Amino acid sequence: MLFKAFLTALSTYSVIPARIKNWDDRALKYSLCFLPAVGVIISAALALWTFAANHLPVNNIMFAIIAVCIPLLITGGIHMDGYMDTVDALSSRQPRERKMEILKDSNTGAFAVIWCAVYLLVCFGLYNELAAFGRISAVVPVFVLSRALSAANVSSLPNARKGGMLYSFTKGSAQRTTFFIMLIVAAAAVFLMIFTDGLTGLFAAIAAFITVFCYRKMVMKQFGGTTGDTAGFFLQVCEGACLFGAWIGAMLQGLF
Repeated sequence: MLFKAFLTALSTYSVIPARIKNWDDRALKYSLCFLPAVGVIISAALALWTFAANHLPVNNIMFAIIAVCIPLLITGGIHMDGYMDTVDALSSRQPRERKMEILKDSNTGAFAVIWCAVYLLVCFGLYNELAAFGRISAVVPVFVLSRALSAANVSSLPNARKGGMLYSFTKGSAQRTTFFIMLIVAAAAVFLMIFTDGLTGLFAAIAAFITVFCYRKMVMKQFGGTTGDTAGFFLQVCEGACLFGAWIGAMLQGLF
């Protein structure tokens, strides 16, 4: 059952083929527990790319371009889609009901395109800076941390839609079990970040938890709970915030 839950998470949140003959309600209950496993794959890919770039004549610009693309290529952009839908809804400045309608709209608005471009450019710049400082190792576990925190949010916040893919994953889930497992995984990721690169990892972790606080406040005020789209929004913003925090920490570490 747990292996099927792992395959369910893998097939839903990545492009990695995972053959599942029949969807199992018991497996769905625990599939969110395996969301960080996708982060492990992304982290491993980034670590391999960092190792290769350090041993090949690759400049920081090309390194940053590939680093930005790695999570998108592995996930198929599922979380970026949620980020774009949520940005569209927030930018509309409409009442809550209208925001929920925008979340469900399959059309891409201008604000979504603009803020997607801003996000990718900022992440590109931050990867470029971190590569120049030689501090990429501190952010390798970020993809595990962001997914653990995203699953913790989903399992501890009300569902705003009472329907959709996320609701099908959580309606019968062992939410308390998921929440505590995700806290343990998040703590392990934070420990690894700090152990790997001290101040850089610490500031990246601080940025992640600031994002959690701001997101939970925002999502309850604007939507009355979480949805699959807002969960994707959180994950993307959390990863971007971690890169920014790591950049601040790398600069401070350079001063001392």
